[in-house]
Amino acid sequence: MTNAQPGSPDKDPATADQAARMALDNTERAEPTSGRKPPEPAERPSLGRIFLENLWAANTFTVTLLSLVLAMIVGGVLMIVSDPEVLEAYSYFTARPTDALDASWTLVSGAYANLFKGAVLDPDAVGLTAALSPISETLTYTAPLVFTGLSVALAFRGGLFNIGAQGQATMGVIAAGLAGFLLPLPPGLHLLVAVLAGALGGAAWGFIPGILKARTGAHEVINTIMLNYVAVYFLTWLIVQNGIQNPNRTDAISRPVDASAQLPPLFGDNLRAHGGIILAVLVTWAVAWLLNRSTLGFEMRAVGSNPAASRTAGISVTRTYVLIMVFAGALAGLGGSQMVLGTTASALTPLVVAQIGFDGILVALLGRVKPWGVLLAALLFGALQAGGNRMQSYSGVSLELVTVLQALIVIFIAAPALVKAIFQLRAARAARPQTSLAKGW
Repeated sequence: MTNAQPGSPDKDPATADQAARMALDNTERAEPTSGRKPPEPAERPSLGRIFLENLWAANTFTVTLLSLVLAMIVGGVLMIVSDPEVLEAYSYFTARPTDALDASWTLVSGAYANLFKGAVLDPDAVGLTAALSPISETLTYTAPLVFTGLSVALAFRGGLFNIGAQGQATMGVIAAGLAGFLLPLPPGLHLLVAVLAGALGGAAWGFIPGILKARTGAHEVINTIMLNYVAVYFLTWLIVQNGIQNPNRTDAISRPVDASAQLPPLFGDNLRAHGGIILAVLVTWAVAWLLNRSTLGFEMRAVGSNPAASRTAGISVTRTYVLIMVFAGALAGLGGSQMVLGTTASALTPLVVAQIGFDGILVALLGRVKPWGVLLAALLFGALQAGGNRMQSYSGVSLELVTVLQALIVIFIAAPALVKAIFQLRAARAARPQTSLAKGW
């Protein structure tokens, strides 16, 4: 038999001494490892950390926040290019660049500082009334926007696009105003009746496109747009009629609303904030409960997601469409009632509703058509309007620029892919927290 070559797989079997030495060597090498503690499992991230990571990972909150940042940056650029003095400093930028940069910073920072002071808090204010005035103005502008925003959001969740919040708010302000100066009622009851009248006026105006959509299939966008014009012209005609027009005036203005039908002030008679903001918060909670907790809300969301499947499941799509538009109209009508029962105006005029219906569309989009998001979006828009007045007075910046800022915010929020691309928020970052949540805490 041929002897096996060294290193080949056909080696001679090891002797007993060689096997003992090999076992001893293996034991010595294994001793340090066996003496170590097993590696500790990776520490689980806390609930708060997972929440923050999920918050930042390119979800709606992040996109909304970065949209505000982008809007302010673009707004600052618009301030610079529209100011002649700053542009003059840029004419010799290569010689003294600091002059142009300093002028730009002074203009933009001063404008946004005045925006903050006019909307939230003025550190230089003297006295409690002056200190509360900015937030009072913000809440005054916010209250009607909450209702019109909820009106658009509720309809959208039900699969309908309510462009008619402006007309529904107009009918609400008409009904509330008429109840406010035509009905002789005691103070508490008078206010309640006037607010309910505003809601009923808007609900009646929302019922029309709802029943047309349900019975004939007529598109709600066309119907509500046309009804906006009807409501505006009806208001213009109504306020100059005998018994409605103020007998002491020759212009188009109605009799003033009785004091017993006006919303109570929130911070005293010297500030404009009124109890309408409290009603707005309560109605926001009610709409959130309706959509997320009630059977009717489930039916609304089901019809909005898939009308055919809802009909197969036994849900009356016709009834649901009508109810959606009636509720949406009632919410917009409440918003309109704030304009005449609050401190914005005390009588009916052709422009008493302003643009709260159309602004409600922006508020609903900014709030992601979710009730509490709508409330926060309305607060932001109210702050922009309140602060814009001071920004125009103290910084010389046009008030229309505030409207541009609102439009920019909505544009960036409506284009989340653009925001994510600018700030390089990759989709993979959003996938990691979702994976961890799928595996458990």
